[in-house]
Amino acid sequence: MPKILRIINRFNIGGPTYNVAYLTKYMPSEYETLLVGGMPEASEEGSAHVLSDLGIEPVLIGDMKRELGLRDDYAAYRKLRYIIHKFKPDIVHTHASKAGALGRLAARNEGVPLVVHTFHGHVFHSYFGKAKTYFFKSVERGLARSTDRIIAISDKQKDELSIEHKICSPDKISVVPLGFDLTRFWTDQEIKRAEFRARYLLEDGEIAVGIIGRLVPIKNHVMFLDAAKKVLAQTTKKVRFFIIGDGESREMLVEKSNEFNLDTVYLPNGTSHSVTFTSWIRDADWAMAGLDIIALTSLNEGTPVSLIEAQASSRAIVSTRVGGIENIVQEGRSALLSQNDNAEQFARNMLSIIENDDLRMELSLNGKGFVENRFHYTRLVDDMSSLYSSLLEGVRIGF
Repeated sequence: MPKILRIINRFNIGGPTYNVAYLTKYMPSEYETLLVGGMPEASEEGSAHVLSDLGIEPVLIGDMKRELGLRDDYAAYRKLRYIIHKFKPDIVHTHASKAGALGRLAARNEGVPLVVHTFHGHVFHSYFGKAKTYFFKSVERGLARSTDRIIAISDKQKDELSIEHKICSPDKISVVPLGFDLTRFWTDQEIKRAEFRARYLLEDGEIAVGIIGRLVPIKNHVMFLDAAKKVLAQTTKKVRFFIIGDGESREMLVEKSNEFNLDTVYLPNGTSHSVTFTSWIRDADWAMAGLDIIALTSLNEGTPVSLIEAQASSRAIVSTRVGGIENIVQEGRSALLSQNDNAEQFARNMLSIIENDDLRMELSLNGKGFVENRFHYTRLVDDMSSLYSSLLEGVRIGF
């Protein structure tokens, strides 16, 4: 029975956690899988409930943290080597940057036959200055040379990794999109919608626009607030804006919202405001049901889960054109896209969806069928199982 050791940066809410959870739970019975990961940051919503609901008990490494730190990183590396030595996996499959660096080094030094790495995103633009970006690219190029297979989660990401950033050659990269259990996003929608809108005092006919994710600079929430200001100055509709999530930028964003003279509240209690910061909402399907439009303003993305979930929920999308977004939405059919960091174009797109009821309905209805099969976890498991099988066969015949 082939053994798979799966390593992820940390168990926080997001696409990577769901990806590794479904691959751990639903891989064919001929595989034995052990899941290892770090802890979420204090400002992040943990995902222990995702794993426990699936009956998964991961091995936790508290030293494996998001930020670089020689002492913690070395301690995490030593623990990973110990786990690999005891488990003796046939494949070590790492997910995201920190786990990818420490896990791949540990795997090679323990003589693991096959090493696979999934890029869920990358930090090769919009995160750091030129020197630091060059350093991270150099590290990834070195790691790629000792990796048997690189996995990109979209065709666009494959092109970025191989052509734009030259991490490795295209023939070393396989594209395996993410997969989720999307059924909860179209189940009991009316009940969830009524509950959400009652909780936040949304009136009948009032249009709710939401953005979901970590409150960090790369997500560019300032542009969302700028667009909200522009829309409220021009719209003929009643509109409310919701920022769902939390993180290091929260206080700055609340201040920025007030600077824009937006009626703002954090964690409301029986009050109605133009902009509401809700912090984390664990049940994304509940929030999606209550909203009408889902926004994304990121400067850099891999495959944003919120846009897949929005389409499964039959919600219109307004987004920037970054990362693999063009591979997961239908531009002009389920989403209107703007150029990266173009606040004027983004606001115009948002306003057109708000003002035009027919357009909003058309965008809402086209998404569900598009994502239903493309991003279901059964497709993810089948793709990964086939990839593992081919890699293991190559080892057996000496490739």
